[in-house]
Amino acid sequence: MVDQLTDLERIPQQRLMREQAELFDRNSTYGSLETELSVLKSKVEDLASGDLFDQRKINIGDGTLLNATAAPGAAQGSHKLAISQLATASSMLGSSNTGSALHTTSDVSSLTLSSAPFRNGITDGTITVNGKRIDIASTQSLQNVFDAISTATSGSVTGTYNASTDAIQLSSASQIVLGSANDTSNFLQEAQLFNNGTGTVQSANALGTVQAGSILNAANWATTVSDGGSGAGAFKINGITISFSISSDSLQNVLERINESTAGVLATYDASKDRLQLTNDATGDLGVSLEDVTGNFLAASGLSGATLERGKNLQFSINDGATLTSYSNTADATITGVAGLSLTALQTGTTTVTVESDRTEIESGINAFISQFNQVQAFIQTHASSSTDTFGKIKTGSLFGEIEVESIASQMRSLVAGEVSGLDATLNHLSDIGISGSGYDNNLSVNDSGLLGDALLDNLDQVKALFQDATHGVGVALLSYIEGQIGDEGMIPAKVTRLTEQTSDIDTQIERMERFVQARKESLIESFVAMEAAQQKTNQQMSFLSAQLGKTAS
Repeated sequence: MVDQLTDLERIPQQRLMREQAELFDRNSTYGSLETELSVLKSKVEDLASGDLFDQRKINIGDGTLLNATAAPGAAQGSHKLAISQLATASSMLGSSNTGSALHTTSDVSSLTLSSAPFRNGITDGTITVNGKRIDIASTQSLQNVFDAISTATSGSVTGTYNASTDAIQLSSASQIVLGSANDTSNFLQEAQLFNNGTGTVQSANALGTVQAGSILNAANWATTVSDGGSGAGAFKINGITISFSISSDSLQNVLERINESTAGVLATYDASKDRLQLTNDATGDLGVSLEDVTGNFLAASGLSGATLERGKNLQFSINDGATLTSYSNTADATITGVAGLSLTALQTGTTTVTVESDRTEIESGINAFISQFNQVQAFIQTHASSSTDTFGKIKTGSLFGEIEVESIASQMRSLVAGEVSGLDATLNHLSDIGISGSGYDNNLSVNDSGLLGDALLDNLDQVKALFQDATHGVGVALLSYIEGQIGDEGMIPAKVTRLTEQTSDIDTQIERMERFVQARKESLIESFVAMEAAQQKTNQQMSFLSAQLGKTAS
């Protein structure tokens, strides 16, 4: 009974909860409407103030010769481009044979293959000389190899090493034939011994090289590398200081340090020519500055006084004009001389480049605006209208009766349908470019795509003014209106704030009512308990009296 009475007390709360649910629904719908308008705003911004109408597209006669881009607003027209030279990078080529010879004397009986400063280490395996297989082990001396060759060929082939030329020579009275398909040692390759059809085969180049992975002071340099004696060696490339230590750095370490610096060069070591090379990161006919600061790394490595292999600049002409030059294979408008036109040359040759308005992109932007405009109108129609079902029951949207929302739909329709003052009378309505409504709703559509296409082709500036005229342009006016609805001081944020406050107030009212209900419930319970206690006492008294009366009667 107390619970039933309490439920009756909660009827006003239930009424408030239903009202609060409606407010929640309306608030949520306003939030969704704000989102839809925000999306529309972004589409309108492209039309009202962006560079949509200045978009350009490029057509290239031969796309294998170059790539090109045109910035918004680039000068339209067709241009003949003749590329006569591509840009390449300059290089500093160090002197060859920076490493010391394999051995100081021609007696190589003490020079083991494992310690000989060949370009690459000698691998164990077999080689073939005149069809005879010879075992090679890195623990052998070079003289042991010569002896093994002589023994295998019954003395017909002899080997010697010349310390002055740093070369190995194999000699025979008849033609020497080296190698076979199943040789497993790289000795012949590293000794640079190759068949020549004669009885004398000599190393193609000097054999001793710098050992790039070894510490600098033990890397077999022809000229001893110094770091000044303190381990704080330094040199400069293009003004950038590179440090080194002969006792802790290898050539590989130094090259990595150069390449990771801001010197703007790629440093490499060519083991086949035993020399260092610096190649500019940037293309063009540019030099490389070098300076030993502490120690002699540049001098010892053959880079001081190195030969500069000059790079080339990009050279091209436009419309048979003067030769234009760029350090790189890319030339922007400051070089091409055509406003907004940039190009990247791929190879030499002649082609045409045409810059024209990107009508497809513009139409896409207009269609995106129309689609979202209709999306907003459909949203308002759905949530601000009423309908009657087959049973005659009226169903209303969550924004039904919200005059401000209905005004948004009609006001936007009015802004896009009206005349844009100050423009040529032949093109001062959206309908003049094929965009209009049906007359039955607030939607827009492109009902004449041919008219729109012609307007973009022949009267692009007027179409742009139709949307972007600073005073009356359709895009400008619509953007201003939307910002007035969803901006910080706009109608919709204000509505959301008020609805949020109302739902919060209802929470407060319900909490206050519930406290009253709970107090009332406690009071009822106490009253019922007191009544039951009194009734129980009365029943006890009646029972006692009945018992006493029964005794008297007996």
